[in-house]
Amino acid sequence: MPIVAQSTETTDWVSRFADEVIEESERRAPGKPVVVASGLSPSGPIHLGNLREVMTPHLVADEIRRRGYQVRHLISWDDYDRYRKVPAGVAGVDESWAEHIGKPLTSVPAPKGSPYPNWAEHFKASMIEALGELGVEFDGISQTQQYTSGVYREQILHAMKHRADIDAILAQYRTKPKAAAKKQGQKPVDEAELEAAEGSGAASEDDGSSGSAGYFPYKPYCGNCEKDLTTVTAYDDTTTELTYACTACGFSETVRLSEFNRGKLVWKVDWPMRWAYEGVIFEPSGVDHSSPGSSFQVGGQIVGIFGGKQPIGPMYAFVGISGMAKMSSSKGGVPTPADALKIMEPQLLRWLYARRKPNQSFKIAFDQEIQRLYDEWDKLDAKVADGTALPADVAAHSRAVRTAAGELPRTPRPMPYRTLASVADITAGHEDQALRILSELDPDQPLGSLDEARPRYDKAEAWINTHVPADQRTIVRDEPDLDLLKSLDEQAQGSLRLLLDGLADHWSLDGLTHLVYGVPKVQAGFSADATPKELPPEIKTAQRSFFVLLYHLLVGRDTGPRLPTLLLAVGQERVRRLLGEQAVPHGDE
Repeated sequence: MPIVAQSTETTDWVSRFADEVIEESERRAPGKPVVVASGLSPSGPIHLGNLREVMTPHLVADEIRRRGYQVRHLISWDDYDRYRKVPAGVAGVDESWAEHIGKPLTSVPAPKGSPYPNWAEHFKASMIEALGELGVEFDGISQTQQYTSGVYREQILHAMKHRADIDAILAQYRTKPKAAAKKQGQKPVDEAELEAAEGSGAASEDDGSSGSAGYFPYKPYCGNCEKDLTTVTAYDDTTTELTYACTACGFSETVRLSEFNRGKLVWKVDWPMRWAYEGVIFEPSGVDHSSPGSSFQVGGQIVGIFGGKQPIGPMYAFVGISGMAKMSSSKGGVPTPADALKIMEPQLLRWLYARRKPNQSFKIAFDQEIQRLYDEWDKLDAKVADGTALPADVAAHSRAVRTAAGELPRTPRPMPYRTLASVADITAGHEDQALRILSELDPDQPLGSLDEARPRYDKAEAWINTHVPADQRTIVRDEPDLDLLKSLDEQAQGSLRLLLDGLADHWSLDGLTHLVYGVPKVQAGFSADATPKELPPEIKTAQRSFFVLLYHLLVGRDTGPRLPTLLLAVGQERVRRLLGEQAVPHGDE
């Protein structure tokens, strides 16, 4: 028995699943490592929706590891699946790749310019790198290697021997359940299954081949053109001789299945076969897989033919992107985990998956919303540090910042993301200027090096450079707007005078915040320290007007980065020049 370390995170969904999985594993395979699984198809960019297929079992596996148990998190790379369609938006790929439709993904050339040997390896590579950055520990299994080396030969022969039993199970879902699902507005099968059946000669959405020779749950890849556009025309259980014909090139041959390794079980049989073969206790599935008649539901019955049991399998909801529709890797152009990790730290991305139950959908922000998410994360970080966070929030935070193996690397000085983004925007790659500004944010604790603000600074800079439109970037004026300065009335001139007079004494982030909000208060006869409750509503209007004036004088727009950050970024000498210090009367002049 393992030495069980009691988990402190007992109030979140992860712990509840961990309890259930440990109990089920002890019942099915006492004394053996707990097995959880994910499946990913490298048919194109592996997007942030696919990441939930990994993060859900990862978080559960990690909690089980924290309690002292051994766990195997399997990621099955479905790289022996057929190449279904040419995904849109993939660099180095054009319609000429359509000639490979029907071949195994590992037999399709990688996009032009790729250093990887084939299509599957190209798309696996960035996902593997991202999972490493996210702290996800896993055992990868190539289904190409499994099938072509004969690992599943016994299971394939078993499936062929029991093809009538499999066909009888599938037949239950070929009519009424689909009609019922349609009536309920559900998909009868998931998108991947439908696409897998397109043009493949499969009889019923990837159920397998049916024809005059009967039903077969196995599909060979053609020995001539390598495509799976084949139909099994005869099979002998005793000799295992199998005859197939290719509808794509006309090739046909008879092989001995007990020695043949160029084909695979159809998806609805392949998945439950793997559950039994690997002893999987926990594997989530997307909503498309969980609707009536689709793979997870049907697999729950087929797995018994292989002597196994269906895993605990929570349905997980979709992951969206701010401003984008539901993701589909076959359509291309959707953000991947690698894309997300360019603009956010691993802790934040882990937290987004950890804080929501699998059946709750959520969005990942690539727009301005990322700044609010970071603000929320930093507030949680502070609450956890001072002991005021709620237990469920503490649990999600813990799962975000560390795994059973230890803490993930983090930014030594995690300054506000929106501040870093503003600084990166204004300095446009000049690191010495960025260091100067960031050091002035808190003069009592200046940065010794920009590395103290990394990697968060780099993420914010990447976001500014890749996701903020050019017309929203901040360009500081080179020269004062003399026409605007000359047109100012006495009230506006007075506000600028108060600001300029206070710059030197307030040159820090907190000081400038106090100053820019305080100027309209002082002009109206109130203390700069007066709280909103002590002020009339018109003060807010005056503050807005003052801010717009400053933005126009500094960047020529109505809005921009937060003014205290902008002032620090521009620098005191340049601020004085752009605000027309020489033209604005000071003191008792």
